Amino acid sequence: MLIVIENLTNYLANYHDKQGNWVTQPFARLVKRNQYPDYYELIKEPTAISTIRAKKLKKQYSAFSEFVRDVALISHNAMVYNRPSSQFFKDALRLRDIFKEELQKLVDDGTITPDEAVLPDLGEIPEAEDSPPPESGDEEAEEEEEEDEDDEDDDDSDDEGPRRRGRRGGRPSGSGRKSDLHEDSHKKRGRPPKVFTPLEARIQVLLKGLRKFKHPNGELLIVPFERLPDKQSSPDYFASIKNPIAMDLIKRKHKRKKYQNVDQALKDLDLMFDNAKQYNEEDSQLYKDAVELQRQAHLLAEQEKAKPDNDFEDEDGRRPLPEIVHKDEVWRVGDWVHITNPNDLTKPIVAQIYRTWEDKSGQKWVNACWYYRPEQTVHRFEKHFLENEVVKTGQYRDHRIDEVVDRCFVMFVTRYNKGRPRGFPKDKEVYVCEARYNEEKHKLNKIKTWASCVPDEVRERDYEMDLFDLPRKLKKVPSPIKHLLRDDAKPTDALPKPTWGAPNAPPLIGAVHCRDREANESPPPEPTPSPPPALPIVDPIRRTSMMQATRPVDGQGDVVMSNTSHFSHSIAAPPTPTGSHAGAYASPNPFAPRPSPTPVPVPQYGQHTATHPGFHQGAHHNNVSHHGTPQMGQPPVFPAHQPHQSQPYNGYQPQYNQTPVPVPQHPHHPPPHQMSQPMPGYDPSHRLAPSPARASIAAAPSPGPHAQANAYNPPRPVEVYHVDDALNTKIPLDIREQFQCDEAGRVLFFTQPPLDRPHRGLSADSSNLGHSVRYLADRARQLEDRRQKRKARDQLRHQEESKRQELEKASAENGQAKLIDVAGDVILSWVGMMNRETEKLNAVYNGWSCHDKDIDKVAQAVGPLA
Repeated sequence: MLIVIENLTNYLANYHDKQGNWVTQPFARLVKRNQYPDYYELIKEPTAISTIRAKKLKKQYSAFSEFVRDVALISHNAMVYNRPSSQFFKDALRLRDIFKEELQKLVDDGTITPDEAVLPDLGEIPEAEDSPPPESGDEEAEEEEEEDEDDEDDDDSDDEGPRRRGRRGGRPSGSGRKSDLHEDSHKKRGRPPKVFTPLEARIQVLLKGLRKFKHPNGELLIVPFERLPDKQSSPDYFASIKNPIAMDLIKRKHKRKKYQNVDQALKDLDLMFDNAKQYNEEDSQLYKDAVELQRQAHLLAEQEKAKPDNDFEDEDGRRPLPEIVHKDEVWRVGDWVHITNPNDLTKPIVAQIYRTWEDKSGQKWVNACWYYRPEQTVHRFEKHFLENEVVKTGQYRDHRIDEVVDRCFVMFVTRYNKGRPRGFPKDKEVYVCEARYNEEKHKLNKIKTWASCVPDEVRERDYEMDLFDLPRKLKKVPSPIKHLLRDDAKPTDALPKPTWGAPNAPPLIGAVHCRDREANESPPPEPTPSPPPALPIVDPIRRTSMMQATRPVDGQGDVVMSNTSHFSHSIAAPPTPTGSHAGAYASPNPFAPRPSPTPVPVPQYGQHTATHPGFHQGAHHNNVSHHGTPQMGQPPVFPAHQPHQSQPYNGYQPQYNQTPVPVPQHPHHPPPHQMSQPMPGYDPSHRLAPSPARASIAAAPSPGPHAQANAYNPPRPVEVYHVDDALNTKIPLDIREQFQCDEAGRVLFFTQPPLDRPHRGLSADSSNLGHSVRYLADRARQLEDRRQKRKARDQLRHQEESKRQELEKASAENGQAKLIDVAGDVILSWVGMMNRETEKLNAVYNGWSCHDKDIDKVAQAVGPLA
């Protein structure tokens, strides 16, 4: 059975009709998912001839009917996805008819049974409008199709082998497959512009000129030479041809600027045609086509080489430049740059140069691919990004060279933690990239090969690095726009849209959502646990009052500046004095209770539920955990503080409601032993400052002596409030427009400034104010006087220092001279003493000889006498 499947598969894969058309070529491989994502949304079981071959090699076919279903599925999928008027639809019908004929032959031979030759019912073909018939002689459409084929090399793909040719008149998919979708001017996408040098333009004309020659039936002569044959179906071709080459490889070399002249491209074309003549018979149609195309290629090459360079200017008058000199720096293709961002001058556009050219007026331009920052994308609110991360986009935009402000560098994630580019200045930004950003579907896809993300001119060029001592650990941080998630956001909401600003700039701000996570999207990293709080240090000798021990402590570890009960749902019993802890935590003789000067209840941030009647909280709050601090039993209830009744300002009513703040009374149920516990005494050594009365938020408490001083107190989250519609409408429109508002036009109030103002501490009206000319002149004179006095002082100090050094030098020279004189006197006295002693010795030993012979004579004379 497997042999029959293999023979029938090879027959279908290599089938050509009477006109020489390769019918099954479009169905050899699966289409690329990144080029036709809607295909995989519409087609549930994608199948190709390569899929059948893989199943056969793995012996996954247990019955011949399974093979029949796969072949029928190829034809069915093509007819479902493509329009009936397209060539692919017709090829799919032809494939199904051929397959039926071959199955009938196998049935007649007795190889298979009639039941096994029945094609299964895979469902009806959905109705679709026919696309308009292509105009005859429309060569521009074919040229655009060829350009799309050339650009396929830039995209990552899981598929291997030859790529499927461009889809002509494919039926759009169910989700957004309309061809007349309006493209927003901000979402300009595509490839960098084609700006050819005279040499590149000549080769381009040569390659496209070969597509003009056709058979009498309208088929192009160049089609069989577009790609190499399949290695599995034609192994003998690669055995006989030592240097196989096809048009797609020649186009790729031309695109990557491998040809230094036209003759080099013509040499590869000759090799391709010679291979075809070597493999095919002389009387075959392919042999004749190769001869004709080779002759036409030489004629085209001679024509193009005879043309002057000025004939190759494009219709816009753009002249390509190998490099641009601007601000004493050289800018080339492949350089990473910062480009002025009209939306935010503090965050320039991160981009890579793809093209450099000059227009008719002499203005120099660059075409650059943008890289978005995380806050400029649309993503899940739980998304985490690497520090200094950017994402590659499909935005290729033209910029004047004076918009380039600085250099930067973008590294792939696999190399970012290992070092920095060698020789790159330390003060320049280095970013990391690991994903592409799809602006149509707002999806982030991991990059598989970094070479596909850079221009063709630098794909085979690597850069050296200054390595770190040890690879650095990459750290991911939460989304910088996580706070933009709406309170009423649901997983079923539609994808939000980014906010666009200037036309030639990235989005002003992105958006976040809480939709279900995609299958290929990893969950957010686990949060780093905070360090455990330090235990309080208790001095057993120092005695503190009961007031200190029982004062309530809030979630920030601070003592509440009030003598009223806390808004807490759990009340811990006060500590029971013991023999070892009585001196540290309790007073043996508690005093009578004494209220604070201003008894205002202070609600806990994160646990209070009562807010101002006119305010509504508009942001998510993180609940603050409270320490298990003992609470006072049976606290007295004080009347709510009455705020000051302010007068109307400029005839308008006050912005906030002036009614007293309602104090929620939570029922407390202390333990039985606490019901009769008297209130601890008041310690006069601790002064309680009056709590300032506020309408909505109580004053921040001061730290207490027994709070956990070493514990980490996280900062309060930014809280956003807005007034209700009734109060908001009372604010005049001209005043509301001066403040930040939400979508409904309600003024927003923040517990912290949401953004840094350009002039810190000054309003926008006061930022442009300056000093008078007289003041500035006096100030300049004062500064000049200070500089002159400082200069005179420095000169005087220098003179004094010079005099001091001269005196020290003279003193040192005098001391050295005295030492020399003393040493000379000592030596002279020693020599004189030695001379005197010598004279004494001569006088004593006068007449005595010191020679050995004289001494021996004396010894001999004295010897006998002895």
